[in-house]
Amino acid sequence: MTIGDAVFMWLGAGALLAAVLPRVVAGRALSMPLVFLVGGIAVYLLPLPLPEIDPVDDRLVTEHITEICVIIALMGAGLALNRPVGRRRWGTTWRLLGVTMPLTVAGTALTAWWLLDWPPAAALLLAAVLAPTDPVLASEVRVGEPTEDEHDEDEVRFALTSEAGLNDGLAFPLTYAAVALAAAAGGGWSSDWLGGWALEDVAVKCAIGVLSGWLVGRLLGWLFFRARSPVLRLSEHREGFVALGATFLAYGVTEMLHGYGFLAVFVTACAIRAAERAHGFHNVLHDFVEQVERLFTAVLLFLLGAFIALGALAPLTWQGAVTGLVLLCLIRPLSGWAGLLGRRMRRRERWVIAAYGIRGIGSLYYLAYALGQQSFPVPARELWAVVTFTVLASVVLHGVTAGPVVTRLDRWRGTTPPHERD
Repeated sequence: MTIGDAVFMWLGAGALLAAVLPRVVAGRALSMPLVFLVGGIAVYLLPLPLPEIDPVDDRLVTEHITEICVIIALMGAGLALNRPVGRRRWGTTWRLLGVTMPLTVAGTALTAWWLLDWPPAAALLLAAVLAPTDPVLASEVRVGEPTEDEHDEDEVRFALTSEAGLNDGLAFPLTYAAVALAAAAGGGWSSDWLGGWALEDVAVKCAIGVLSGWLVGRLLGWLFFRARSPVLRLSEHREGFVALGATFLAYGVTEMLHGYGFLAVFVTACAIRAAERAHGFHNVLHDFVEQVERLFTAVLLFLLGAFIALGALAPLTWQGAVTGLVLLCLIRPLSGWAGLLGRRMRRRERWVIAAYGIRGIGSLYYLAYALGQQSFPVPARELWAVVTFTVLASVVLHGVTAGPVVTRLDRWRGTTPPHERD
C-alpha cells in the first residue's frame, strides 16, 4: 500500500464519518471535531505509510488551508443569523467584542509574559492568535439553519455565533500589533509603532473590510433576489455553490483593497441575509457552506491530531500548558462575565456565553500567518506547542461539555433548540 492509497482511503472514510457523526453525537458528551482529533492521533500512532504533517516547516500550506476553512465558516455563520444587525439587537455581541475580547487578550498576554517569561512581542502574539473563538468546534453552541423569524434563536447561540463571526476579523489588528512590536523592539518594548498601527491596521483596514463586505453583499443580494433577468436571478436556480463564489469574491476584493477579508466575508453574508430574509435560497446556501465547512474542519482536526502524534507537544513546558488552561478556564470566563455585566439575561445564560469561548482553526491560521511576517524572540515550535495544546484542550473540554450543558440549559428554559424544531 502506497502513501497515496492510504490518503484516499482515509479521505473517503473521513468524508463519510463527517456526514454521520454530527447526528450520532448530538446532545452527547462528545463532538465530531473531538472524534477527528483523537482519530488523527490514533491513526498516526499506527505503523502505516502516511505523509508527515508539520505546519512549522509547511507554514505557507498551513496558512492557506486554514484561511480557506475560516472564510467558509464565516460565510456560514453570517448566513445562519436571523437577527438584523443593530445596536440593541446585537448588544451582547458588541459587549463580547468591545469588553470581553480586549480583557481576554490583555489577560493572556500578561500571563504569557509573567508565567512563560516571554518577551512582550511573543506574549502579545500568543494572546492575539488565541483571541478568535470558534463555535464550529462545538456545534451545540451555534445557531442552526436560517429562518425568517428574527426571534428564532436563543441568546446563547446567537451571541457565540455572532461573536465568532466578527472576532475572527478583529484578531487581525492584534496580530499586526504583535508583528509591529517585534519589528520595532525585538525582545523588548517600544511605542514607536503605535500611531501607524492605530491608523492603518485598525481604522483604515477595518473600515475597508466592513465597507467592502457591505457593498459586495448588497450587490450579490440584488443579483440573487431582485435581478430582472431570471438568468441572473440566482435564487431561482437554487445552486448552493454560489455561496463559495460570494465568499471568495468578498475576500479577494477586500484583500486587494488592503482591508480585512475576514470581516468582509462575514459582513457580506449578513448583507445577503438582509436582502430577502424569508427566501428559501438562504437555506440552500447555508446547507452547502455548512457541508464544505464540516469537511474542511474534519480534515484539519485530523491533521492537527496527526501533528500532535508526531511530537507537536514535545517543546511544551508546564508553564505553557498552564497558560492555555488559565485562558480557557479563568481568563475567558471572567472576561466574558465582566463584559456581560449590566446586560439583561439569566445568570446561567451569562455563564454559558462567558465560558464557551472556544479556540480552534482561526488560532492556527493567525499563528501561521504571523510567523510568515516576522521573526519572534521565541522558537516557532514552542509557540506552536502552546497554541496546539490550547486548541486541543478547548476541543476536549468544550466538545465534551457543550452538548450536555446546552441541553440542560434548554430544558431549564423550557425551550427546544431552533435547529431541532420540526
